[in-house]
Amino acid sequence: MKAENYIPRQFVLSAMGILLLLLFLISCEKEVGTDIKPEETYESLDDELNAKLLAAANGQGLSYFILPDEQNLGEIPQDPKNPLTPEKIELGKLLFHEPAIGRNPRKEDQAGTYSCASCHHAAAGFQAGVRQGVGEGGIGFGQKGEQRQVDPNYGFDFLDIQPIRTPSTLNTAYQDIMLWNGQLGNVPLNEGTEDKWALRSPKALNFLGFEGLEIQAIAGIVIHRQRVDKDFVAEYPEYKTLFDQAFPEYPESQRYNDTIAGLAIAAYERTMLANQAPFQDWLQGNQSAMSDIEKQGAILFFDKAGCVDCHTGPALNKEDFYALGMNDLVGEGVTNTVGQDFFTSAEGRGGFTGKESDLFKFKVPQLYNMTDSPFLGHGGSFRTVREVVVYKNEAIPENSIVPREQLPGRFKPLGLTEEEIDQLTAFLEKSLYDPSLIRYVPEQIPSGMCFPNADPASREDLGCE
Repeated sequence: MKAENYIPRQFVLSAMGILLLLLFLISCEKEVGTDIKPEETYESLDDELNAKLLAAANGQGLSYFILPDEQNLGEIPQDPKNPLTPEKIELGKLLFHEPAIGRNPRKEDQAGTYSCASCHHAAAGFQAGVRQGVGEGGIGFGQKGEQRQVDPNYGFDFLDIQPIRTPSTLNTAYQDIMLWNGQLGNVPLNEGTEDKWALRSPKALNFLGFEGLEIQAIAGIVIHRQRVDKDFVAEYPEYKTLFDQAFPEYPESQRYNDTIAGLAIAAYERTMLANQAPFQDWLQGNQSAMSDIEKQGAILFFDKAGCVDCHTGPALNKEDFYALGMNDLVGEGVTNTVGQDFFTSAEGRGGFTGKESDLFKFKVPQLYNMTDSPFLGHGGSFRTVREVVVYKNEAIPENSIVPREQLPGRFKPLGLTEEEIDQLTAFLEKSLYDPSLIRYVPEQIPSGMCFPNADPASREDLGCE
């Protein structure tokens, strides 16, 4: 062995020890930092938003969030017992706006003064333009339904007035069960609640076997003092022709009634899709459809703010129920009348199922065109979208009646900055706003009446002769 090639044994052992120590430290560092991901970088806001959407799309790609064109009936969710046809939709559109079906009022002089669209009209995003919707016994309209009010001379005990804020019928094709408590719909989500479908109540209509939207439309005709029958189509023969074209499979003896009219209205409601909103345009590939602040807000919605956990799919809704501690429909300007169960409505899902675990839980709503009506939340306690964002960010319940244990674990401070709140608000207000809902409104109706309301004050507001 040459002296110049000799390496002392103790030096080799020392070097090996140092190497093993380094390897141990490296492995420990990796283990400790397992949950720390390197910050992702993107070339543009569009790339980042695309990545967040794909991560939230349940493996279905961007199409998971796309609303179909209202003309592509095969792409719209529908009740197999009430398949969509152009004839049904056209009939439903007219009936929805038709005051002439208001044929069963408590007071005779109120006949023909209200319609489904009294509380669900395009100008308010197919919700009411006031905090508390009113059908019979209401007067006036204004420009967006904001001046609809209770007639002080009518008599409160006979009013048809809502005990909870009127939900929008927009994008309801993506709801299997209807109303804030989900009580309407003979679908798997309501299995086990059959004992709550009391006879002589709207819930009993679930036994007809239709999905929620169909049941709600049928129930709405009955609840809101409307009626469709042979006398109606005899008075307005154009409707008879429309019923015959839309429902030829039914014998004439079973064709002109509230149930069939409800099926037509539900078919029409399923086509009310906010598919011309900028976010929908962006999803179709138009990257200029949204501003930078809207894109930043969308990135927050689908990532840091966690909104997508509950607001997902094409309508950004979910068939789940949560107690978020929002105030109920009470206070100034709210009328409580005989026959309106405000207490049960305030109990949410629990008021229907009777389960204590469901108390004060309300269905996750869709999020399009929220700014059309300045009242948000099931009780209309919020006046702006930003107020709702701040409420969710701070996670401080406003309703002291709701027990803390009913609030979900995800109802906790989000840690959004003021700038991020502005960004998220911009996305919700602007990117999710379809400016052309008027396309779902008929130019005229067979009765020739003023619509959506035909009371004297509404006729004046709407400029009807």
